[in-house]
Amino acid sequence: MSLMLIVPPERTRFYQLPAIDHWNGLYHANAFDIFILVPYLVILTILAVYGVHRYHLVYLYLKHKNKVAVPKGKWSVLPRVTVQLPIYNEMYVIDRLVEAACRIRYPRELLEIQVLDDSTDGTREIAAAVVDKHRALGFDISHVHRANRSGFKAGALENGLTMAAGEFIAIFDADFIPAENFLEDVVDYFTDPEVGMVQARWGHINRDYSLLTQVESVILDGHFMIEHGGRHLSGRFFNFNGTAGIWRRTAIETAGGWEHDTLTEDTDLSYRAQMAGWKFLYLPHIVCPAELPVEMNAFKTQQSRWAKGLIQTAIKLLPRILKSDLPLKIKVEAFFHLTANISYPLMIALCFLLLPAMIVRFNQGWFQMLYIDLPLWLASTASVSMFYLVSQRELYPDWRTRLRYLPMLMSVGIGLSVSNSKAVMEALLGIKTSFRRTPKYRIESRKDRWASKNYLKGTGVLPLLELALGAYFALVVVYAFTNQNYPTIPFLMLFVIGFTYMGLMSLLHVTLHRWLRGL
Repeated sequence: MSLMLIVPPERTRFYQLPAIDHWNGLYHANAFDIFILVPYLVILTILAVYGVHRYHLVYLYLKHKNKVAVPKGKWSVLPRVTVQLPIYNEMYVIDRLVEAACRIRYPRELLEIQVLDDSTDGTREIAAAVVDKHRALGFDISHVHRANRSGFKAGALENGLTMAAGEFIAIFDADFIPAENFLEDVVDYFTDPEVGMVQARWGHINRDYSLLTQVESVILDGHFMIEHGGRHLSGRFFNFNGTAGIWRRTAIETAGGWEHDTLTEDTDLSYRAQMAGWKFLYLPHIVCPAELPVEMNAFKTQQSRWAKGLIQTAIKLLPRILKSDLPLKIKVEAFFHLTANISYPLMIALCFLLLPAMIVRFNQGWFQMLYIDLPLWLASTASVSMFYLVSQRELYPDWRTRLRYLPMLMSVGIGLSVSNSKAVMEALLGIKTSFRRTPKYRIESRKDRWASKNYLKGTGVLPLLELALGAYFALVVVYAFTNQNYPTIPFLMLFVIGFTYMGLMSLLHVTLHRWLRGL
């Protein structure tokens, strides 16, 4: 649906209407119209191109979804595996993580576990105690603590690799709970000597905790089913997600090892390894449960880190990819994958252009609106609904009941554009920031509480900007209603709800945390 604000003649005296011949489609633009419409149409066209790409990913997934990766054989002698558990200030989940890793079924003499601990709080003592406990039970487990966070997670993984004995490296972040049969299910895929990495799908321990976690689960389902599925099954590059996967050690080493000049070291290494000729496998039927962020600022931190890291990776690797002799389909998909987050600052710019552009567009007549604006808006927005609808249909028998979260998902996506735009612009300007971890609170069910726990940070000024944008779009809704432009109001409400929800919840969660901590 195109966003068109109908302006009655008596309300346009402030604006000098251009000369229009509605019957012949002739229009004589003035300088103001050109000043507004050129950036509006350029931005909308770019967003539409990325929307068409989402449709293409859905097409690739549906076309190839019946393909199933199978192991080439079974190991006659099982290989040695090192399980790496990188942590930083994870006092609430470290014991759960270590216990889950030690429950993995694999011959003990072939399984090494490393707790790679960069913590600066009481996590260090908790981790040391739980490691000592399991070492006394006969596990080959070590606690590797670094005095500094050089290289952040990538630095911890690289440091652990220098001490690792395994031929294969399984990695699990602190919020994951690997199943007992994880290695049994995955390790045989490495009997193919060309396979360098195998990625499992993320599950959701606390999906039903709140509206936020429901929306997060749908977002991740779309990524893992449609993006990973479409890319992997069609022979395009896809990325290791930093956790719930296994690497062949030689694939890491021949690709140049872990590097920490981006915030998405996993995507960086993934592209370098695949460019070096290693094959990646994605196994959607193997699910590794994880804890979703339950606090708004933690969620925004996670999303902005991913947004900034992908742009950093694009700046670092895209020139090399585009100049390579890789197939065109891989180059094109790599471009769209690594640059997709540029849509966030474009969305912010579009927000400010929307009202004047739509007023101008209406005055030009319905012909141009129907044949130019409407297709561009449909390509930009409807593709999002299709993307996530298909993922839910593929994963859940009750997928129809989950469609009720799609409007909120679109609102949250709009609301993220403020914090993610900041992250993208920092990446484009070369502004370096530290690796901001996503706090984990061990929230597994609705009865669990997080607000009185440690690790919650301040919000800064971004929530105020989000609330200001929410108020601005509320005024646009009032304006549309006053001018009887009723069909546009549901679309505008996505912006109102998205910006207001993100800003309000960010402030509310911090306020609640400070109040409870002060008791």
